[in-house]
Amino acid sequence: MSLSQARQLSWWHIVRLGLIQTALGGIVVLTTSTLNRIMVVELALAASLPGFLVTIHHIVQLARPRIGYGSDIGGRRTPWIVGGMFILAIGGVGAAFGTTLIPQNHWLGVGISALGFFAIGVGTGATGTSLLALLAKHVASERKPAAAALVWFMMIIGFAVTAGVAGHFLDPYSPERLLVVTSTVSLLAVLITLLVIRGIEPASSAATETEVVASEISAKSPFMTALAEVWTDPQARIFTIFVFVSMLAYSAQDLILEPFAGLVFGRTPGESTQLAGVQHAGVLLGMAAMAASTLLFKSRGASLLRLWIRGGCLLSAAALFLLCWGGLTSITWPLEANVFLLGTANGGFAVAAIGAMMVLASAGQQKREGIRMGLWGAAQAIAFALGGFLGTVAVDLTRYWLDEPAISYGLVFACEGFLFLIAASLARHIHIANWGLSNEPAAPSFGDIALAEAGEGGIR
Repeated sequence: MSLSQARQLSWWHIVRLGLIQTALGGIVVLTTSTLNRIMVVELALAASLPGFLVTIHHIVQLARPRIGYGSDIGGRRTPWIVGGMFILAIGGVGAAFGTTLIPQNHWLGVGISALGFFAIGVGTGATGTSLLALLAKHVASERKPAAAALVWFMMIIGFAVTAGVAGHFLDPYSPERLLVVTSTVSLLAVLITLLVIRGIEPASSAATETEVVASEISAKSPFMTALAEVWTDPQARIFTIFVFVSMLAYSAQDLILEPFAGLVFGRTPGESTQLAGVQHAGVLLGMAAMAASTLLFKSRGASLLRLWIRGGCLLSAAALFLLCWGGLTSITWPLEANVFLLGTANGGFAVAAIGAMMVLASAGQQKREGIRMGLWGAAQAIAFALGGFLGTVAVDLTRYWLDEPAISYGLVFACEGFLFLIAASLARHIHIANWGLSNEPAAPSFGDIALAEAGEGGIR
């Protein structure tokens, strides 16, 4: 029996690790959704400013492959998970503090917020990559799809619960309320991480694990060599392009949805924050439906993954076109129902992709779970860095020429819808049927997604 087999994680361990994702999601939803709304609506700043700040935190996550490689070499993921959560919490409080300073000292506030978002990127990358690498290495093969759905499900719970509760305590808005809410969520996230991580990765295995990994990776494959070996897989490249396009479509709406609700439909800060909770509730439904279908029809698991990936992209496109139409035609448009539909579609295709990733993360002759997780995470980070920033810039540019917010936001939503159609077309070339959900070897290998940090807003 190998070392990994001897220390396979139980469902109880998987649930505990999922609580860390819940904590991570709680901080991320406040910094990427709530602070964005406050800057655009309450502080009347250009939408490109929060777009730029969130872009910083995504660009930093380009270091995910290197972070994953470092945790592979060290043999233990726990220090990276705990350290990352501490950095994430500090960054969350720093970003909120900088936001409160902007009305009094614009550039000082922006500078502190930028440092906060930099720390958020480092913390999210270290915690998210290392946690999913730990799962990929120590969860039995037959449990990986369900484990992926469960852990991501719990992260979205963090998004939804934090958005709903924080939205309640933020009304009426004040800088003091923002700092108290953000500090409380960050402190709880650190405490939860310290509590649940204990004993999951025994310290006694560190030396043996380090020796095994060092002999397989460090001595034979330096970082760039290991990364190149993963990238040479044709299916890995196709899937990475799919991740980039689909996440570009998703992230472009992430930073403009709450300002859209405020400017076009007159929602208050608390109501628009709660709208994010409605979206994440839809994501939960989509994830649960996908997981249930693969459990009920195990023999068709691979084809179901492909169906959910393509179908989720097509339904996401439809939901975005409806948002565009609703904003242009009626102030009484059922916005919450539309956003719930969008979240359901996003959740279905995202968790299907994550399920495939969890099966394949430890595939191949060289066990490089960390670097594979990091590669996919880096692809997602590039998409989110471009999508979030370009989405906000597009809104600002169109509003400069068009004196109607509904038209500006509608054009961006329509572009996102077309990107989802392209992603659905790309998914046709992903040979999910060759992967399966069994223990048979599989060619493709990918890294982690982070609809997010996802979510940051949906999928992070």
